[in-house]
Amino acid sequence: MFNNKTILLTGGTGSFGKEFSYQIFKQYKPKKLIIFSRDELKQSEMAAHPNFKDRKNLRFFIGDVRDYERLTMALREVDYVVHAAALKQVPAAEYNPIECIKTNIFGAENVINASINCGVKKVIALSTDKAVNPINLYGASKLSSDKLFQAANNLTGNIDCCFAVVRYGNVIGSRGSVLPLFIKLINEKSKFLPITHKDMTRFWITLEQGVNFVVDSFKKMHGGEIFIPKMPSIKMVDLAKSLDTKIRIDFVGIRPGEKLHEVLVPSDLSSQTFEDKYSFTVLPSFSVNKKNIIYNFYKKKFKLVNQGFEYNSENNNNYLNINQIKKLNKEYTDSL
Repeated sequence: MFNNKTILLTGGTGSFGKEFSYQIFKQYKPKKLIIFSRDELKQSEMAAHPNFKDRKNLRFFIGDVRDYERLTMALREVDYVVHAAALKQVPAAEYNPIECIKTNIFGAENVINASINCGVKKVIALSTDKAVNPINLYGASKLSSDKLFQAANNLTGNIDCCFAVVRYGNVIGSRGSVLPLFIKLINEKSKFLPITHKDMTRFWITLEQGVNFVVDSFKKMHGGEIFIPKMPSIKMVDLAKSLDTKIRIDFVGIRPGEKLHEVLVPSDLSSQTFEDKYSFTVLPSFSVNKKNIIYNFYKKKFKLVNQGFEYNSENNNNYLNINQIKKLNKEYTDSL
């Protein structure tokens, strides 16, 4: 579906953006892929990377999602948008709340309005587990963003433009992921690895899997959905043991704003959550009625989860063992 199409990626110089760009060029022949971000150094580094060097259909556009006029200029003749730009550091958001709100909420609103006014066909925004029952400002701002993108489908009228959200767990090796930190500490001959709690669990997904799930979500979206892939869980203690069985593990306590387990589908939304073999789809609350076309489509084609169902990393029926984690670790280190 991306052949001969123009795609714009906000926040495109991050881990997701670089992998998304690589996979798009590998799998499709886009007319143009536009990286929209505010860091010129990261753009120049990405442009010089062997995966992207000399690509004439890859463009770099300096701009900020806070700047509606600049965003509108960048979105001219764009077919599809992936919105990955966000302020994501929990402590930074707590200390600089208005900056987080300006980017994650007002920036989301700008992407929505500019996409509608420029005739973009489909927009997918990336979410986070922290948007579910949020306990910090970053999570609250991303929940607000998710709600904005779901409700944006009510603003399009007769314009052929629709919006959806993709939400998944920890991405192996992404910026801010614990795996690179553990590897760094081991290489530096650290005497211990810090883990916040002995029972902590996380969902685990590779960057390539996350990107491919976003691509697949573009193909099946109707508008208003939150798409969540079915993923394995890991115990953080097992992750540490998979890297070095002899190193000491120190439990340092849960940090402010951190949860013991990840939740991607809260039980409160079970009445509007459908599942298939590979994913869950959460529909917006305003769509849950007998006359809604999208709700009836999902009801006919997919299974509604049981009342009170919650998708979280602790109660997941798919856990990776240490050998399976080692295999994924190797795939990550080999890709460096």
